Amino acid sequence: MRGERRAGGGYAGRRPGAKLALFLAILVHAAFVAVLIWSIRWQSRPPQVISAELYAPPVRPPRPDPIPAIEPPKPQPRFEPKAEPVPLPERRDAELAFKAKQEEDRRQRERIENEKRERERKAAEDKRLAEAKKADEKKAAEAKERQDRQMDEMRAQAEREARDSAVRAKAKADADAKNAAQTDWIRRIQAKIRGNVILPPELPGNPEAIFEVVQLPTGEILEAQLRKSSGVKAYDEAVQRAILKSSPLPRPDRPEQFQRALMLKFRPVD
Repeated sequence: MRGERRAGGGYAGRRPGAKLALFLAILVHAAFVAVLIWSIRWQSRPPQVISAELYAPPVRPPRPDPIPAIEPPKPQPRFEPKAEPVPLPERRDAELAFKAKQEEDRRQRERIENEKRERERKAAEDKRLAEAKKADEKKAAEAKERQDRQMDEMRAQAEREARDSAVRAKAKADADAKNAAQTDWIRRIQAKIRGNVILPPELPGNPEAIFEVVQLPTGEILEAQLRKSSGVKAYDEAVQRAILKSSPLPRPDRPEQFQRALMLKFRPVD
């Protein structure tokens, strides 16, 4: 029969659901053991110290008393005279008078503007004329200055020419006087020498002999050299003897006219 115990200590068969019941029993026991272990560990933990700080509630400042609102003064009712209706004819006259006044004001403004423009135009014209006059005066002054400068230059040129002419005239006069004095000095020398010339007989024509005479400031003759022969030896020698015999020669009127060497010309008939 099912459920009977078999040889070997077992049962011949098991009832259905025995495995499930066994599993549930084991699970319950395991849960119980886990709960028991957890409770033991929880009880064995040291107590934790919890600190707490106490704060007094903040003291609120006393609330100030509310400021009473100041109401603005109420506007007083403005008294305005009540306009009384104007009769129609008087209203028309007033409108005409108002328009006439407006027209008069407009004409007054136009007259003032015209006068203002006229004054501005006249001022501008006066300014233009003044500037033109000033420009003309400036041009005239510049022209006069140029003319004066030209006249000054012309006068200066004339003065320079006059001075130059005077200088030239004086130089010419001095040169002429010097030449005249020089000529007169040489003439006196020649005259003295001719007075000592002994002409040779039967001298043909009027031959010319030129001698260079070297002298001292005192008039003493150092030498007489023939520079150009007359072609007549006897006449040349006669002149040379006369030159040496005439020493000392006449001296010039002024010392600055003296010449150490003189070129003297001699002819038998001068």
